[in-house]
Amino acid sequence: MKKKQIAITLGIMCFLLTIAICVQLRTMSAASSTVSQTLSDNGLRDEVLRMKEKYDNTYQELEDAQVELEKVRQSATQNDSAAEAKQQELKENNMILGNTDVVGDGVEILLQDATSADNILDINKAVIHYSDLILIVNELNNAGAEAIEINGQRIIGTSAITCEGNIIKINGEIIGSPFYIRAIGSQSLLYGALSRVGSYLDIIKDGGNIANITKVDNITIPKYSGIITSEYLKEDK
Repeated sequence: MKKKQIAITLGIMCFLLTIAICVQLRTMSAASSTVSQTLSDNGLRDEVLRMKEKYDNTYQELEDAQVELEKVRQSATQNDSAAEAKQQELKENNMILGNTDVVGDGVEILLQDATSADNILDINKAVIHYSDLILIVNELNNAGAEAIEINGQRIIGTSAITCEGNIIKINGEIIGSPFYIRAIGSQSLLYGALSRVGSYLDIIKDGGNIANITKVDNITIPKYSGIITSEYLKEDK
C-alpha cells in the first residue's frame, strides 16, 4: 500500500515538475522574442537616425555649394552687362522654380477642422481633406499666384499633395490642421478669387470648418527643400 502511495506521489511530483519546466521554457522563449524584437527596433531606429544624419549633411553640402556657386557667378559677371543680364534671368527663373526663398505681398489663408460636430449632418465635411488643399492651390494659381506654401512646404510644379489614411502629406512631409496657406501675388486678385461668393472657401465654411483669408504684406516663402529630378525629361536638340 505504501509503495502504491509513493508511486502516486512521485507521479504527481513528476507531472508538476513537467508543467513547471514547460512554463519556464515558454517564459524564456517569450523573453527571448521580446529581446530580439527590442534589438530589431533599436537597429531600425539607429539606421533611420544614420540616414537622417547623412541626408542633413548632404543637404548642407548642397547649400554650401550653392553659396559658393553664387559667389563665382557674381565675380564672373562683374563689369559685363550681357553676363549680368543672364545672371538676373537665372535668379528670376530660380525664384519661379522655387529654388530660392522669396518675399512679397499676398494673402494668407487659414483652414482648420470644425471645432464642434454639432448640427453637422455629414461629419466628413467637418474635416479639411487633401482634396480641399488641392482645390485652394488651383484657385490661387488661376488667380496668378507666383509662389505658394502650405505649413512651410513650398508648392512647385512637381509637388504632391496626398492622403495616406487620415494623414496628409505635402512633398512627402506630414502636415496637419490648422493649415496656413501663403501665396505671393496681386493681393486684389488673390483675395477677390478666394473671398467671392461661391468660392471654395465658402464651400469649406458650409461644413463648419474655419476658412479665413487676409491680405498680408511682405510674406516670406521658403524655397523648396527637396531635390528636383527628372527621369523622362530630355533636352530637345
